[in-house]
Amino acid sequence: MPSTAAKPTRFCALVLAGGRGTRFWPRSRKNAAKQVLPIVGERTMLEQTLDRLRPLVASPEDIWILTSRELRPTILRQAPQIPSAQVIAEPLGRNTAPAIGLGAELILRARGDVTMGVFPADAYIDHPDAFTAAVRNAVAQAQKPGKLVVLGIPPTRPETGYGYIEVAQDPRTKSAALRVERFTEKPVLAKAREYVDSGNYFWNAGIFIWRTSSILEAMAEFLPATAEILRRIAEAPRSKLPAILDRWYQECENISVDYAVMERSRNIVCVPAPNLGWNDLGSWAAVYDQLAPKGGTVGPAGQVVEVDAANNFVQVEGRTVALVGVHDLIVVETADALLIVPRSKAQDVSKVVAKLEAEGRTKLL
Repeated sequence: MPSTAAKPTRFCALVLAGGRGTRFWPRSRKNAAKQVLPIVGERTMLEQTLDRLRPLVASPEDIWILTSRELRPTILRQAPQIPSAQVIAEPLGRNTAPAIGLGAELILRARGDVTMGVFPADAYIDHPDAFTAAVRNAVAQAQKPGKLVVLGIPPTRPETGYGYIEVAQDPRTKSAALRVERFTEKPVLAKAREYVDSGNYFWNAGIFIWRTSSILEAMAEFLPATAEILRRIAEAPRSKLPAILDRWYQECENISVDYAVMERSRNIVCVPAPNLGWNDLGSWAAVYDQLAPKGGTVGPAGQVVEVDAANNFVQVEGRTVALVGVHDLIVVETADALLIVPRSKAQDVSKVVAKLEAEGRTKLL
């Protein structure tokens, strides 16, 4: 590993785009998952992510994308500016710790001990200028070797679907970075209310900034077996990378970077990132909340007729949908499937995918 004495002079980005988006069935499928769909707006989630990164990198050649085999062809079409060799297909999902470790190893060998950011491809950010400023603040904090930086989103409500970051200092001090006390996974509602009321918790958006050496040293400390496998994979000639991934990637531990590293390291700081307009968009209900913050029905103009109905989310093409006496529903149609679910049960849409898998109905996956 290169010396960590010199400060990085370049910023690289690792975009994680390998999830299946099962809560967005029936639109999200293995070959067309949430991140390559225009969930909010005309551009896909991936395209919006790459748009936001443009002011932060010197060139598209400083971006790596980690995805699945099924999605790689679509991503190559949507992101032709990214070198194809830097769109890496995982042979199988192994959660975020191996994905981030592999990306860091590849960036280290291509660019050296630079500062890198990790960005989910499927988050929505309404204010890209605030995002750019927050990431630049985080980059400044991440210059010190060994330092791990996470962006923290000030919570606006007691949300049970997000992870939380507890900081040791009062956020009202306006410090550029706050020492992280602990990471907490998705809490029950009462605990989420307690976190928000305390004032020293942030939502974890899964956006991390660090030097390549910093995260790889942490991986070696907390996931030594997986770190060694990833090092061997990255040392392979690029022409042999797919075959080497096939052979070795399955041996990596299936664990998130939050559990593997962030909950165990004591060298983490949180950079507050207010005013991003951030939304995880984890379900159709989250999309409704984004599009209709004050309520009301969301659907194609002229295609939704309501009688004693309100606050529904409708996504269909080419036909009229009549809703009578129903409220707070999600209705999503594709050529081969129709989803109808209460907004309050939107998280359970992934159970439909699990049931289809169990029944072997692969054409609907």
